[in-house]
Amino acid sequence: MRDEDVVDADRVCAEVLYTTFDGEREVVRAARQHARIRHLLSTDPGGSWVAESDGRVEGVGLALIREGVWGFSLFGVAESLQGRGVGRELFARCWAYGEGARAHLILSSTNPQAMATYAHTGLPIRPCVAAAGIPDLERAPDVDDVVEAGEAGLEVADAIGRELRGAGHGRDLPVPMAHGARLLVFEDRAFAVARGSNLIMLGARDVPAAQHTLWAVFATGGPGATVNVDFLTAGQDWALRVCLDARLSLSPDGPMFAGGTLGPLAPYIPSGAYL
Repeated sequence: MRDEDVVDADRVCAEVLYTTFDGEREVVRAARQHARIRHLLSTDPGGSWVAESDGRVEGVGLALIREGVWGFSLFGVAESLQGRGVGRELFARCWAYGEGARAHLILSSTNPQAMATYAHTGLPIRPCVAAAGIPDLERAPDVDDVVEAGEAGLEVADAIGRELRGAGHGRDLPVPMAHGARLLVFEDRAFAVARGSNLIMLGARDVPAAQHTLWAVFATGGPGATVNVDFLTAGQDWALRVCLDARLSLSPDGPMFAGGTLGPLAPYIPSGAYL
């Protein structure tokens, strides 16, 4: 990938992959996604690949490595090229970038071809569910002690991410924060990144802190706001209890594939972009 490929790479993913947030203007969506892609192109040029057809970008694959942990961040192929091996070749190059990594993480869509590609890596699969709906905030606890910390919270988020994932998040979180995401912190026990009422990522040192912070994400969205919580794997029952108490609905989600020397990944809800 080159910098001049960023806009077309986003176009491909907007056509086949992205889900827009309610009420978000296209210019805002494009700006934050362009920033995401450019960030990874800058930090991980060896993991940034595109596929071209007649000189036009029609596929993209982005991988990152953080402190020895490889993650697959973005994957999209135009419908006209699907089923022709293009996605498989893109993924192969991103996978090769992580050859020396001590651990690997993939958050999959529900696309059968994508899941098959990831399963062929040999990484163990962790099925997931998602939760969505309008939370019943009358059932929420008092969460005034969960604060929007901004950049001051990055140290806490980085440290907790290192404990849970095996690699910190401090290098990546300023990017979504520069495009409307909020970093919430509960003492030094938990952090969450949210855009509106939609959870992007959450990590905690103990289950009560994780549950308290998840409720705070719901509450700060305000009454009547729809929330989405993705990639709830086995072991995240603490989050299921909060989602069910909030009267959200559960649905099947794409699985996680994870292997190698990782942290416990709990209590933890990963980010689709930064894992």
